[in-house]
Amino acid sequence: MTASPLDRGSLRRRIQSGETTVGTFVGLGSQTAAEVCAASGADWILVDLEHGSGTEDVVGPAVLAAGAYGVPTLVRVETDDRIRIGRVLDQGAAGIMLPRLDGRREAAEALGHLRYPPYGDRGVATYNRSCRWGMDASPLSAPQQDTLGIVQIENLKALDEVDEMAALDAADVLFVGPLDLSTALGVPRSFDSPEYRSALQRVLEAAERHGKAAGILALDGRAAARYVADGFRFVAVGSDATVLAAALRTSFDLARTTELLDTRKASA
Repeated sequence: MTASPLDRGSLRRRIQSGETTVGTFVGLGSQTAAEVCAASGADWILVDLEHGSGTEDVVGPAVLAAGAYGVPTLVRVETDDRIRIGRVLDQGAAGIMLPRLDGRREAAEALGHLRYPPYGDRGVATYNRSCRWGMDASPLSAPQQDTLGIVQIENLKALDEVDEMAALDAADVLFVGPLDLSTALGVPRSFDSPEYRSALQRVLEAAERHGKAAGILALDGRAAARYVADGFRFVAVGSDATVLAAALRTSFDLARTTELLDTRKASA
């Protein structure tokens, strides 16, 4: 039996080979939302447990729903505690995004939780989805472990040590949180400011030096295309909630405009 919702390192290999991937955050805590995002053509979906409304209970269903379309599920954990990371990996997550890291030391410690001994300190068990319920123990002894490691660059300490963080073997993606980083720089939401643009360049250069991917969250597809042109290779296009809200708001505004035009035509 070869069919599986598990990614088995495919996304990590794509990123390591230099491919650009585009996905979206899933924050509504809905298996159906995860499926819709996967069915829409995402390279990956990312279940957000830091700011999203769902809990760890949504991870397993999201893995199954997105995996039905061949799309891996990543998870942004709410904390970098070993137990929190291990639980979502056991449910089949293909990778982990680590928020609010305070430089290299914290990043190195947190990334160690993504791998089994002797490469890290992830808890060893086979009766979970990641080991096909005990039928495949190969991930426990694989010399090249599959979990994608995404470290966020969103405070000044992380920015100062971005080169050291990029040098970590398990750090595959350096991911910018635009709101947090711009706020930390003293230019909140000023994404065209010299301070913010300079910070983005530092992240891009560190990723390039160490053969890693730079990632970022984009508001929409147009912004995502600009980031890709800048050199970002791991780009999130909004979230299920923001994309839904933007689409509905545009549609409602258009409907009301059309209604007004029709009223004017009728009274002419």
